[in-house]
Amino acid sequence: MAKRPKTGDTLTLVLELLRRIPKGRKVTAKELHRQLMSMDIERDVRTIQRQLRELANHFDIERDERDKPYGYRWKEKSYGYSVPTLNAQESLLLTLAEQHLRNLLPVNLMDSMQGFFLQAKRNLGANAKSRDKQWLAKARVVATTQPLLPAHVNAEVFAQTSAALYNNQWLHVSYQNAAGRHAEYDVMPLGLAQQGPSLYLVCRFKSYHNERSLALHRIKSARASTMTFTRPPEFDLEKYDADGRFGFGEGERVSLTFTIDKTAGRHLLETPLSRDQQVEELPDAYKITATVVDSGHLEWWLRGFGDGVWDVRREPV
Repeated sequence: MAKRPKTGDTLTLVLELLRRIPKGRKVTAKELHRQLMSMDIERDVRTIQRQLRELANHFDIERDERDKPYGYRWKEKSYGYSVPTLNAQESLLLTLAEQHLRNLLPVNLMDSMQGFFLQAKRNLGANAKSRDKQWLAKARVVATTQPLLPAHVNAEVFAQTSAALYNNQWLHVSYQNAAGRHAEYDVMPLGLAQQGPSLYLVCRFKSYHNERSLALHRIKSARASTMTFTRPPEFDLEKYDADGRFGFGEGERVSLTFTIDKTAGRHLLETPLSRDQQVEELPDAYKITATVVDSGHLEWWLRGFGDGVWDVRREPV
């Protein structure tokens, strides 16, 4: 006879299911089963299906029975699984985070966080005269470049991509590059990065050992495979970024020297290009020397100053 789970184990399962049911898309019992297995919460699919059926009867959870496997999600107007323990400072930080992300992430991706954002707003709105509530009118995140609206990312593409990334599963994608050419790939997802208004998937193509970045909004369809992989121990997303790979570079570091008009270059005295930056003050200009990653972004940045920058030299380090 099967052993009956303890009350505490059942409660843990229920809480994890509530936390993992999304709002902007549907999730199946099998998907939740895989997520729970990765956390060493061992329950069979039938048990999860039974718990989901009960949760749909007692919470604002939609159970889509039109096709099998059934899909579950929080209803559009529901608060979702809110976090009543958010204090004033946490509510403030979440509300500011929403302001910052609003114009960076596509609407369908922001929907998955709405339960938390709504909870934070309700906490702050409980006392209209509180200092935390007033603080929202005293702080703002401003753009450093021309603001752009985020590119549209298909919700199912994001769901399949994030699931494959989380579970170390191979991902089959249909991709359309900037020139409009379509191709099918099997990729090993290694990281996800936000760069301005766009999301990028860092991955390895099957049978290759180098990393590439795919713009998520150019992935037309994606399907997480049942086949898993061992994450390459040598890959480091932070190093990938530091090597300038998101800035169209190959990780080559150079000693950059240039002369810049004082008006245009004064900000470099406050926000240096690197820790080893050296500045020589000339009558009407600054001569700057710094070790940086050579990349397309660096070239665009220098060209942005027009005639305000001259005598540009790069020497390999």
